[in-house]
Amino acid sequence: MKRTITHLADGRELIYFDRRDDADRGAVDRRELGPRPVASELRYDPLTEEWVAIAGHRQTRTFQPTGTAAECPLCPSSGDRLTEIPASDYDVVVFENRFPSFSGNFATYEDVGGLSAVRPGAGRCEVVCFTPDHDSSFSRLSDDGVELVMEAWADRTAELSGIEGVEQVFCFENRGSEIGITLAHPHGQIYAYPYVTPRTRLQLGAAARHQGPGNLFADVLAAERAAGTRVVAANEHWTAFVPAAARWPFEVHVYPHRQVPDLPALTEAERAAFAPLYTSVLRAFDGLFGVVMPYISAWHQAPVREGRELAYLHLELFSVRRAPGKLKYLAGSESAMGAFVNDVLPEEAARMLRSQLDH
Repeated sequence: MKRTITHLADGRELIYFDRRDDADRGAVDRRELGPRPVASELRYDPLTEEWVAIAGHRQTRTFQPTGTAAECPLCPSSGDRLTEIPASDYDVVVFENRFPSFSGNFATYEDVGGLSAVRPGAGRCEVVCFTPDHDSSFSRLSDDGVELVMEAWADRTAELSGIEGVEQVFCFENRGSEIGITLAHPHGQIYAYPYVTPRTRLQLGAAARHQGPGNLFADVLAAERAAGTRVVAANEHWTAFVPAAARWPFEVHVYPHRQVPDLPALTEAERAAFAPLYTSVLRAFDGLFGVVMPYISAWHQAPVREGRELAYLHLELFSVRRAPGKLKYLAGSESAMGAFVNDVLPEEAARMLRSQLDH
């Protein structure tokens, strides 16, 4: 793999990840860009003990251009059509988000009164372009294409974990208009948070209180593998299963068989084994109803400093689609109370997904 660092016209960092050592990455960003926005501010909610990022500049971010490659800012540049990627082709590209939720470009943050503390939204947000093919998808990547994306995820996790003030690194993909994507090109994002996220705190707290024979995550994986009824796919290094208490109509968790804290800790063999299993699950999602399945794919990694001995790297994949023409909306119970009601029996969801793998 070749890793090349360059910069965009406004100073943002861009990194090419190439399969070939002779890839030419000398293309220059010829656009005229305005100044970069200042970092968001974090406001503390004393009732939930959570930080909320207030990022008003994100209201102006690019929102659902025509959907064609001609309007896409994530396709390679060509002639006078200049995009976020100056090169005329690429394998995998990572660059700083032009409209970040977190950054190091601080301003002045004033007291807002009440009981809410305020501090800068320190951190970093990056965009990961999986392929130059605008009409492709993660599920259609080759195995070595997935491995290259994993190399990029691991590289960025290690790099961003070293930024002062960063407490957790989150790699994820949003897919589909139903999820709320603003760009259709196959891509994901990476958030380097200045705090440990609420979901991670809950899981690590549960792991610390666990009274089972081993690590909580490892025991969940062992129990699901033993039960078998919710296992969707497995190989030597990974198991994909629908959790017994799934919140979403179609939800699959993918665990390595070895407890590791984060993506950089995976071996070469583990990364290679992930690719065919994961893309087969994604294709099973798309095959369920004969329509493109919207989804969120979320890597759960250990925080940078705390709870690393309790954490267990895993991926959570879920969709809001519950039937061909029906979506799962987060209405009163879920949005107001955080109390989920799932319309699909997890065992039935697993059976439906397994049936697609047989095709």
